[in-house]
Parts: sequence; structure tokens; C-alpha cells
Amino acid sequence: MLLVGMLDSPYVRRTAITATAMGLDIEHRSVSVFRHMDAFGAINPLLKAPTLVCDDGTVIGESALIIQHFEDVAGTSLRPADAAARRRDLSLTATGIVAADKAVAIEYERKRPDAYRYPPWQERIAAQFGTALGLLDAAAERGDLQAGPQLRTADIMAAVAWGFYRFVIPDHAEDERWPALAALARGCEQLDVFKRWPIDRS
Repeated sequence: MLLVGMLDSPYVRRTAITATAMGLDIEHRSVSVFRHMDAFGAINPLLKAPTLVCDDGTVIGESALIIQHFEDVAGTSLRPADAAARRRDLSLTATGIVAADKAVAIEYERKRPDAYRYPPWQERIAAQFGTALGLLDAAAERGDLQAGPQLRTADIMAAVAWGFYRFVIPDHAEDERWPALAALARGCEQLDVFKRWPIDRS
């Protein structure tokens, strides 16, 4: 299986870490949807990162669905077996995705010329971003998110979202505001599976 996309994307990184945590062997090709548009388009004309090229050539271009395919291949899941714990994991994974989505949105808004910025929209996404981080921090404080030893889907997504946030908008990075989440992410980043897939700063 070939995973295509830059590791500065939280979705690409989430997918790669999940594959390794599940014991799957994947090849990774670092291709940018912006700087290498033609090369990426030749693999997936939708220009969606991450993109997975399956062993039979099938192309999947959405991290959640790629991870679902990993579960099919591995015959297992990082999500808990207990129904209630599984629901919590799904809920927290979704919260982590929102945190990453809003960090991406904040970064894109900052790249707009001043004339094309809409302050009420910027305030809205900043509020959503802060709410998502607050919910993840509370979950980490409760122990619903942990830095191993058995990583779950939500643990990975929360830590990756925090790492992306610290990478792309460091002036917003306030460890003291979300200390439990920051500690969770630091713990995850010390794990071999996270070290294998560091944020691509090139």
C-alpha cells in the first residue's frame, strides 16, 4: 500500500501513525497537493491528501476511510471493543478532527489578503478551535485520552491535531491553557510510532 501526502498534514500523519500502530507495512511518498500538483493529480485527480493506493490499484482519498480499509486488511481496530468506550473514542476522534480542521482554517484565513478577510468568520472558527481543544483537554484530564501503551484512534488524532497546531500557528500555542492535552501530546511524541512519522518540515 502506498500512502501519498506530506506529513505536515495532520490527516496524512494520523493515517501513517495508525497504520504503523496496527502493524501494517506501508510505503510513503511525500507529495504536495500545492507544490507538486501535477504529480499528485496523476495519482489522484481529486488532489486529496492523504491518498492511499491499495495493492490492487484502488485509490482511496479520505483519512477516515483509509483507516477503515486498514481495519479490513488487519482484521483489527485501534478502537476499543467495549461499546461505551468505543462511542467515547469515536466522539473524541471527531473532536480531534474538528480541532485539526479549524487549525487548517485559521492558517488559510491568515494567508488571505486583508481585503478578503471576514472578521466574524475568523472569530467563529477561532471559537470552534478553542472549544475543541478545551474538550480534548478535559478528556485528557479525565484519562479518556492517553499516551499509550495501547494507542486508540482518539489518542492519535488528539496528539496529531495538537502537534499540527503547534507547528502551523505557534503563536496560538498555549500549553498553560490546555495543559493536560499538551502533556498527552508530548507523551505521544516520545513514542516510537510517532517518531517514525515526524511532521515533515520541508
